[in-house]
Amino acid sequence: MSYEIRPAMVVSMTSAARAADPTGSAAPPASPAPPDRGAPGPRDTAVRPLLDWRLRFGALALIWGFSFLFIKVGTEAFAPLYVTLGRMVFGTAVLAGVLLARRERLPREPRVWGHLAVAGFFLNALPFSLFAYAELTISSTLAGICNATSPLWGMVLAVVAVSEDRPNRQRVAGLGLGFIGVLIVLGAWQGFSGQDPAGTVMALIASFSYAVGWLYVRRTLTGTGHSHLSMSGAQLLLGTLQLAVVTPVFAPAPDSLPVLPLLSVIALGALGTGVAFLVQYGLVAEVGPTTAMMVTYFVPVIATAAGVAILGERLSWNTPVGALVVLAGAALTQSPPRRKRTRRQPA
Repeated sequence: MSYEIRPAMVVSMTSAARAADPTGSAAPPASPAPPDRGAPGPRDTAVRPLLDWRLRFGALALIWGFSFLFIKVGTEAFAPLYVTLGRMVFGTAVLAGVLLARRERLPREPRVWGHLAVAGFFLNALPFSLFAYAELTISSTLAGICNATSPLWGMVLAVVAVSEDRPNRQRVAGLGLGFIGVLIVLGAWQGFSGQDPAGTVMALIASFSYAVGWLYVRRTLTGTGHSHLSMSGAQLLLGTLQLAVVTPVFAPAPDSLPVLPLLSVIALGALGTGVAFLVQYGLVAEVGPTTAMMVTYFVPVIATAAGVAILGERLSWNTPVGALVVLAGAALTQSPPRRKRTRRQPA
């Protein structure tokens, strides 16, 4: 979600776009990473899955949940921008390989490329970089929970922006409950439990960036006629090019390539960004966006378990309790939008 997930690709070009990758993925909002893809595009073709959707659902939750651990390990040896650049390169390579195998073409319209460049910035380059910088000073557990606030930020935008998807009382209540959960996670009553304010703010801004990106995609890239795979591949490519220009200027190049951090970056990109998109896309096509979106609620749980069990991160009582409150609030924000009533004309 980064919900890193997540989740790293263009979300559905329909009003269902709130269920995107939590890590970027995605993950996001109707979830933390993360991003619901709606019905397949006109060029999407159905492929018979080799594994039951429940197994792929669990695998996707694990991939996105471990993405925050991969970021943490990667930043131990590489500058955050190089971790993000590596992630984008390997994620783009996976989608490029699938595009070639399926003989699909990238979009050709300059207008579409322009909008995808903006989407690549808000959905990939910016949030991925912010999460990497944030994990220099905060735990992967906290980063994963901050990622879960994406649907809450999406709710804020729905309230502030002029939108046809106006919130009802239940969704507004979910928004308030979610942010109460954030305060519980941070231990606001005791000076934020020693959490680094700068790192925490960066992680929250990253989650907000997902919400901004989803809203932008929804308003500018609906009905382009291109497959989700083609659009996502182009988006990742543009985000990679943006980082390729910026990273050498603002970050020191690595003088060595330690095996474990390098493998973490490769896994982060190839699995957490590239493969995760393909699995998520297949789930949405098979079981629908509502069911597929539920994976994002498992991401912070797995991120917390991985951080504590593998990285030895400390876990106080308020972290899991606050995370549950955040997820409950996020679930409430996904209640059906209020529809305008239409008066019946007299016969």
